[in-house]
Amino acid sequence: MSSNSRSTDFIVRRPDDWHLHLRDGAMLKAVLPHTSAHFGRAIIMPNLVPPVVKTADAEAYRARIMAALPEGHDFEPLMTLYLTEGTDPADVELGAKYGLIKALKLYPAGATTNSDSGVRSIEAVYPVLEKMSELDVPLLVHGEVTDADIDIFDREAVFIDRVLSPIRERFPSLRIVMEHVTTEDGVNFVKGAGDRTAATITTHHLIINRNTILVGGIKPHYFCLPVAKREKHRLALRAAATSGDARFFLGTDSAPHMKSAKECACGCAGVFNASNTVNCLAHVFEQDGALDKLEAFMSLNGPAFYGLAANEARIRLFKGDDPLSYETRVSVDGDEVVVFDPGFPLFWRYEAVNA
Repeated sequence: MSSNSRSTDFIVRRPDDWHLHLRDGAMLKAVLPHTSAHFGRAIIMPNLVPPVVKTADAEAYRARIMAALPEGHDFEPLMTLYLTEGTDPADVELGAKYGLIKALKLYPAGATTNSDSGVRSIEAVYPVLEKMSELDVPLLVHGEVTDADIDIFDREAVFIDRVLSPIRERFPSLRIVMEHVTTEDGVNFVKGAGDRTAATITTHHLIINRNTILVGGIKPHYFCLPVAKREKHRLALRAAATSGDARFFLGTDSAPHMKSAKECACGCAGVFNASNTVNCLAHVFEQDGALDKLEAFMSLNGPAFYGLAANEARIRLFKGDDPLSYETRVSVDGDEVVVFDPGFPLFWRYEAVNA
């Protein structure tokens, strides 16, 4: 785009989403169009029930995604495997060489939604990490420890010290993505870990902090894992995202749950932001005087890290005079999913640019 960071009308390459939950069944059919309308590709999370642990599982899940894709939508799901202590390196090799498996996801057991099958002993998966390093298959990390004695707001920082740093040191050529980074500690780790380490940043973590969730009453639709942290951490994420640094890129972590499962005594963790992410990001980057860095964050840095070409398709972003009107609920099987509310009006819009 133009070097004018305050332009209110500019063209960028179509964005991708490097961390996405689509779920399955009725939920998949309801939420997929909200991603495929805006993004060219997305890294699909494998934490279904049961999880996507083998190449055959990923192939079947991809087929269900493609069957649910609305006619006329140009979208490519990039499939991942759920790393377990029983993951077979030979199956990883099969999926990678077949071109289907783009990454493996490390969930510490019990860290987030549907993570009970996750890793309890990191040493147990070292043979898989060795094979991934050999094949150049990225490791995607949910970066939190789950020890009961560790405060939930400290779990990312402790994970870096106990788990991520040793992995980084032991497997220097392994590409690692610290997913949905939420702390200044995480940002600093990525900055100091070399060009084989990157991080995704969510839309909502650029906008909310822990006060947003808790002040004036508990707001369950802002609750996610990793949980939003102090304001200083949000500002560190904003600085990283808007810097143009190629190691930071968009992963929405858009994670739909039924409203009834969010607004209850033990509400689920997850924010659904697929519908308005591009609009929110334009607002954030304009606020920070960094609209000229927006294309890098949402359209260029991710493909480069994954060794893929950027999308050829373009979108035109422009700022309207009146606030954007958009659906705040998605109907699903007699219930609904609540769309992320950034807490401010959105004036940025976009449209596809014809070739």
